[in-house]
Amino acid sequence: MIRRRPFASLVVLIVLLLAALAWQNRTHLQAFPSIIGAYSAKEYCSCRYVVNNPADYCEAYVAQYVPLSGFFDDAAHKRVTARGLGSTHTAQWLGPREGCQLLPQAADLAP
Repeated sequence: MIRRRPFASLVVLIVLLLAALAWQNRTHLQAFPSIIGAYSAKEYCSCRYVVNNPADYCEAYVAQYVPLSGFFDDAAHKRVTARGLGSTHTAQWLGPREGCQLLPQAADLAP
């Protein structure tokens, strides 16, 4: 079969290698969707409330290739909520010595 269809055989081999690689790294791939929202919320909070940069600058600073589906900056409480790839994360400024911290999600609090 390889001699008659070398291109098809190569494509099948590549697909099998990618499937094996994905299976080997499945836990990392499952964690990826939560990274987008968490990174955006934490870095925007730090940029805006720790370093005191303007909001426009911080929005550009946290912009990524994967867009956010929701973003809310609560300036009164110094709290930032970002939603990306189905995962929502919130970061809040705690003080000048502590900086910003991601708040625990409901799934993190479950026993």
